[in-house]
Amino acid sequence: MKKVKLIECPRDAMQGIKSHFIPTEAKAQYINALLRVGFDTIDFGSFVSPKAIPQMRDTVEVLSKLDLSKTQSKLLAIVANVRGAEEASQFEEITYLGYPFSISENFQMRNTGKTIAESIEILNEILNIAAKTNKEVVAYLSMGFGNPYGDPWNVEIVSNWTDKLSKMGVKILSLSDTVGSSTPEIIDYLFSNLIPAYPTIEFGAHLHTTPTSWFEKVDAAYKAGCNRFDGAIMGFGGCPMAKDDLTGNMPTEKLVSYFNQQKTSTNINAMSFESAYNEALKIFS
Repeated sequence: MKKVKLIECPRDAMQGIKSHFIPTEAKAQYINALLRVGFDTIDFGSFVSPKAIPQMRDTVEVLSKLDLSKTQSKLLAIVANVRGAEEASQFEEITYLGYPFSISENFQMRNTGKTIAESIEILNEILNIAAKTNKEVVAYLSMGFGNPYGDPWNVEIVSNWTDKLSKMGVKILSLSDTVGSSTPEIIDYLFSNLIPAYPTIEFGAHLHTTPTSWFEKVDAAYKAGCNRFDGAIMGFGGCPMAKDDLTGNMPTEKLVSYFNQQKTSTNINAMSFESAYNEALKIFS
């Protein structure tokens, strides 16, 4: 039976909520529910400036309240600079350091306040930190499927950056559809060309979508050979910079139903998933 890895992203779902601060206890309770579901990885928090993302300022406290005794799921934390990577790498419980690297100069400046040239240097340092502290780096190629800011974008640019990141030692590369601009044709083209060309890289899909376009995007990525998918229950979150408020994260329940239809193993426990879904309703309603 074919297998896919599902990565649940509560951090992505929560970070954009600006109307109120979700209590630390509530975050931990929700993530503990997710840890019982069978996800490959939980993108649970971030080590970034509390000024930039106030909602994530309690990541260390949340981590201290997680019960990792009965889970196979691994934890991923987002870092935006060297200081964040150094802090995150001190925690044994964290397996992955996630770094958002944009091939759009405009978006990189918006997202991290750095140019692409500076970001590459930061990524290199993060890879060194990860190697010394037994962590793995997940690099997110944001604007991987298109660019709404007028910066140059084409499949060759994506391919060139993949080549550079591969030579730097990136082993997990998640192509990110930051503003939901991907089409099935572009998704298919990129994955079906990059996956065979870079056998040492595990490619992932971090797709943002409108409620009506999720199926064609997942279908294109999976049929082109992608076996790693990011999602968030009910599609909460997405990019705060996105122009369309209908564009959210890929809804995890849609991923689960799609792979069930494909007779593909996701390792998801249906009862535990339902329980986590109900917890999500409490946090996000």
